[in-house]
Amino acid sequence: MRKRLPAASLAVLVTAGAWAQSGATPLDTYLDNLKTLRASFQEVLVDSHGKESDRSTGTILVVRPGKLRWEVRPQTGQGAAAGDAAPKASGAGDAGGKAGAGGATGPVDAAGGTESGDQLLVVDGKNVWSYDRDLQQATVKPVDAALSATPAMLLSGTVDVRKNFTVSPAGKRDGLEWVLVEPKGAQADFRRALFGFDAGAKGGGELKKLILDDKLGQTATIVFEKVVRNGPVSPDEVSFTPPAGVDVIGTPRK
Repeated sequence: MRKRLPAASLAVLVTAGAWAQSGATPLDTYLDNLKTLRASFQEVLVDSHGKESDRSTGTILVVRPGKLRWEVRPQTGQGAAAGDAAPKASGAGDAGGKAGAGGATGPVDAAGGTESGDQLLVVDGKNVWSYDRDLQQATVKPVDAALSATPAMLLSGTVDVRKNFTVSPAGKRDGLEWVLVEPKGAQADFRRALFGFDAGAKGGGELKKLILDDKLGQTATIVFEKVVRNGPVSPDEVSFTPPAGVDVIGTPRK
């Protein structure tokens, strides 16, 4: 069993103008004028020996600035399919090998949380809520305390990404243009992240794949599907109220 609790991951949502100062990448183009993002995804986790250890599906919803919803539904008994397009980035070793983002309690997903059963992460602009349906437990932390240096902080757009991460082009492979994101501080939950964009997309590449290397030598590969940018989002979709009977750990910021 894996527990998927808070702090999150996907380095995709800061202002394009900030990145332009350090050299444009496909990430810049993607972020330009991005207001909302909605997509489903498939995630495959591979251990340090190259063996698939977990598979899940889920949905992601981003409302800039500062709001995120990441929901995961683990699956079992299936072979890997999404983790076969990890490119090598100059100066980064095998950029496709070993992602995830580890901790003593188990592997961490792209949202920066550990996994076990259906999991929900909601960043509402002030707080980060992590809800484990199996445990009937919700954990809440202020945004500034919970999103220290995880991929999720990139999604929410609430931190200075240039201050905390190094971003560089990582070449083309398998029809995708890759961007490498590496945390500058040792406190980060992951070692590096690769973002793969559709190289042939008209008007700027769509985000297709995210590969995360964790500190335990695991690789999480996330493939995005049914992507919708700048579509309508209900406020209720990026807010969270603990269901009746759920244990709440922490105090939400008002």
